[in-house]
Amino acid sequence: MITSVKNEKVKAWKKLHKRKERTNTGLFLIEGFHLLEEAFNSDWQINEIIVQEGATLPEWATDFLVEPVSENVMAHISQTTTPQGVLAVIKMKKQNAYSGSHFLIIDSIQDPGNLGTIIRTADAAGMDAIILGEGTVDLYNDKVIRATQGSIFHIPIYQANLYEELGNLKREGFSIWATALLNATKYNETVPEEKVAIVLGNEGAGVQDELMELADRIVTIPIYGKAESLNVSIAAGILMYHLKG
Repeated sequence: MITSVKNEKVKAWKKLHKRKERTNTGLFLIEGFHLLEEAFNSDWQINEIIVQEGATLPEWATDFLVEPVSENVMAHISQTTTPQGVLAVIKMKKQNAYSGSHFLIIDSIQDPGNLGTIIRTADAAGMDAIILGEGTVDLYNDKVIRATQGSIFHIPIYQANLYEELGNLKREGFSIWATALLNATKYNETVPEEKVAIVLGNEGAGVQDELMELADRIVTIPIYGKAESLNVSIAAGILMYHLKG
């Protein structure tokens, strides 16, 4: 059992809290039994499982490298206030294949909770893929992963140059929908085409102008009360379910 926070393995796990280290190694951490089950059931590569003394792992976990640690080591690595006593190191998957007819394009969304909720909702709504632009919060940020509730393992998600990707999608016959407040059509007065990619913009600045110029439709969600705007993850949910009719 590892009992010291100065252990080299513990230092390596702790470094995975940083985006640069995750990018360099192609690895990320997940925490909790639910996410561990989702990773296993979705056939993502589990490199090792870190378990606190006293915690009970599912039977299938014995097929993997299991590292027992003391409570103080778990507290040192964990990013939750009440750790469940299990973490795992997962290998990132490369995903960039076009398949399906409903895509979500994320342009510079910064809040981890928003991105995680959007991914979870996209999974529920049956979207086919999510493409993340450069300025977006890291997919493997701990708060993003937790907010997805395991949906990160269910739907293809990849990072790309959005300007190029939208051009590719248009050539593939997709209608590009961008969200904005001005010069826009109400989403519920718009009949979805067979293939649609929805572009969601930054929480404050909205969709970038160069991406807006590629849009076939500018859509908006009407506000009937006194709120100034909708949270981007709520707006995403409304639009995704509208596509499904």
